[in-house]
Amino acid sequence: MTDLASVDALWRAANYLSVGQIYLLDNPLLREPLRPEHVKPRLLGHWGTSPGLNFCLAHLDRVIRERDQDMIYIMGPGHGGPAAVANAWLEGTYSEVYPYVSQDEEGMRRLFRQFSFPGGIPSHVAPETPGSIHEGGELGYSLSHAYGAAFDNPDLVVACVVGDGEAETGPLATGWHSNKFVDPTRDGVVLPILHLNGYKIAGPTVLARIPERDLLRLLEGYGHRPHVVAGDDPAEMHQAMAATLDTVFDQIAAIKAGARDPWPMIVLRSPKGWTGPREVDGLPVEGTWRSHQVPLARVRDDPAHLEQLEQWMRSYRPGELFDATGAPVPQVRAAAPAGQRRMSANPHANGGELLRPLTLPDFTSYAADVKAPAAATTEPTRSLGRFLRDVITANPDTFRLMGPDETDSNRLSAVFETTSRVWAAAIEPTDTGLAPHGRVMEILSEHTCQGWLEGYLLTGRHGLLNSYEAFIHIVDSMFNQHAKWLETTRKIPWRRPVASLNYLLSSHVWRQDHNGFTHQDPGFLDVVVNKKSTVVRVYLPPDTNTLLSVADHCLRSRDYVNVVVAGKQPVLDLMTMDEAIVHCTRGLGILPWASTDEGAEPDVVLACAGDVPTLETLAAADLLRRHIPDLKVRVVNVVDLMRLQPAAEHPHGLTDEAYDALFTTGKPCVFNFHGYPWLIHRLTYRRAGHGNLHVRGYIEEGTTTTPFDMCMLNNIDRFHLVMDVIDRVPGLGERYGHLRQQMQDDRLRARAYTREHGEDPPQIRDWTWPHQPPV
Repeated sequence: MTDLASVDALWRAANYLSVGQIYLLDNPLLREPLRPEHVKPRLLGHWGTSPGLNFCLAHLDRVIRERDQDMIYIMGPGHGGPAAVANAWLEGTYSEVYPYVSQDEEGMRRLFRQFSFPGGIPSHVAPETPGSIHEGGELGYSLSHAYGAAFDNPDLVVACVVGDGEAETGPLATGWHSNKFVDPTRDGVVLPILHLNGYKIAGPTVLARIPERDLLRLLEGYGHRPHVVAGDDPAEMHQAMAATLDTVFDQIAAIKAGARDPWPMIVLRSPKGWTGPREVDGLPVEGTWRSHQVPLARVRDDPAHLEQLEQWMRSYRPGELFDATGAPVPQVRAAAPAGQRRMSANPHANGGELLRPLTLPDFTSYAADVKAPAAATTEPTRSLGRFLRDVITANPDTFRLMGPDETDSNRLSAVFETTSRVWAAAIEPTDTGLAPHGRVMEILSEHTCQGWLEGYLLTGRHGLLNSYEAFIHIVDSMFNQHAKWLETTRKIPWRRPVASLNYLLSSHVWRQDHNGFTHQDPGFLDVVVNKKSTVVRVYLPPDTNTLLSVADHCLRSRDYVNVVVAGKQPVLDLMTMDEAIVHCTRGLGILPWASTDEGAEPDVVLACAGDVPTLETLAAADLLRRHIPDLKVRVVNVVDLMRLQPAAEHPHGLTDEAYDALFTTGKPCVFNFHGYPWLIHRLTYRRAGHGNLHVRGYIEEGTTTTPFDMCMLNNIDRFHLVMDVIDRVPGLGERYGHLRQQMQDDRLRARAYTREHGEDPPQIRDWTWPHQPPV
């Protein structure tokens, strides 16, 4: 075993740098006594978890060096950012990517000054931190991210430090089950290190207080072999941790060689704020919740606190750790790995360095054969399933499909012609389609699915998450975090682009008539549109061919969150594949075969976005053509929702001239939208014709009913759209009052039919576009 004195030196150096980042503006090596002006005016950061994190990283570095192990870390306690930054600086990576933060006294001063300081870096393990793929700002996702990174990386170990505060979250509790989806022969290894330091912000943590026998049984029940390292004496803890890691990595090697043993893990019990002030102002600090953030809070105005801070920092013996220039001494340098074996420089933690483009089949070969627009139906996601089947075949170790047990339900079943569901736990004789090497990953936790996918993408691979539309809200905050991560990385030159996070939302609001109100919610789109325009994209393909075109585009894209909403039920085929490609490239456009305004100024614009709203808009256009034949109607379909924004606000946005040419500046526009109607108003409020825009969409009316009755409940149905046109086009109200009443009566008759027969009237259910001129 390597001399543990070097491990201890690395640990002390990282602790010293962690404290310095929280407190100091100047005098980084304490070459003179500390004065108040050396201290930051606002003390921000988290000390309590940092020494334990530094302890883990120092010992993992020893394993990397001695075993030439490919390894990255995940810090569940992401607020322990000082530890990650300190280790990256000691390894030299930080100075390589930020040359102005050099490995000398001036670089150390800048390292300290920038931390949690205006114009500097965040206090969390943020994208700015080399080696990080997990910020940990919102707790609960460390294990899911770690396993996502390990899938299809057979030589990689992902050391995942789970904080005991994080261990109280629901997503983390589910994340333990990720080990049932690991194939030892083709996947890497996740080494969980459950760090029990006893406290969260202001109180004790559950797992730190339950009897150890119960804790070990819990972890064994999760499928792990736990090893406990506990204490507070540094020398004894170094010996115990080193011996335990050697045992653990021997066990990992045995499992990789074929042993059918539980995956090992470590339970690390160490004091919160270890090596920090034991007592402040007569109150205990080390080993209590008081060390969680800043143990000495009044350093600038309390001489006793200032003296205590200096004593604390000098206790690490910085003169032994840094040379006369401020650089780490050889003993500290030798304790860290070299080159890409440094966890702060491992390419898996900058996944774009490893990213290979997908080999994609020709999506046009899966096209629906469209002889005439809106004359026949296909199931969009069923066709997409055939495309994804062949994507999986062509990319056997770089693409995974993830979702909460809904792959079949969302009509993507064709993927099972080429792969199985991943399953490494027990398999019963009645099970079908389960295997450790499958490419479809299903667990009834949207959190875990998204965490897996994020970890997979951030380490250089590709994937897609499919979900029921209403329940994707479960990961609203995870989406927020990932979108912010992508937005930040765009501004960091050394961060390489990664594959986009692709959502497919099916079983959507308008076809959840059978499941009822709880399954009817299109509001994820509102959450997505809140994010920066450089990151988010929203697509609402109205038929099979447009869905295929959009899917191909999304799988080729980088550094976006792409949200695609597409139904699984049969929908009318509107466009040939050539037409669909052109339409999707434009992002929106006039449907000439459904419009009657060619060569003339329209009297009204009927706009639509989403498959069911588009169907109802076309049916309304048909009614208007029959009953008001002299009315000039323009039908506009929107696939790329972001095209509605001004060009100055979104890269996909239309210029005002292009928008006005489509929607006009003075004519009524009735917009039938898939989601909540106010989202369209948000996107278009600056447009010249906004005052003439009337949006129909989901207005939180739903129940268990028929598809068309769902439309009527929310006033997006064809009859109500005709009424909207009569109400808004000048002169029609007086001339077509009888037609308006007829539309009201047709709504009543349709509802009565559903109540008697349990289904929609055939003339509504089976409607297609008439290809003979109306009589």
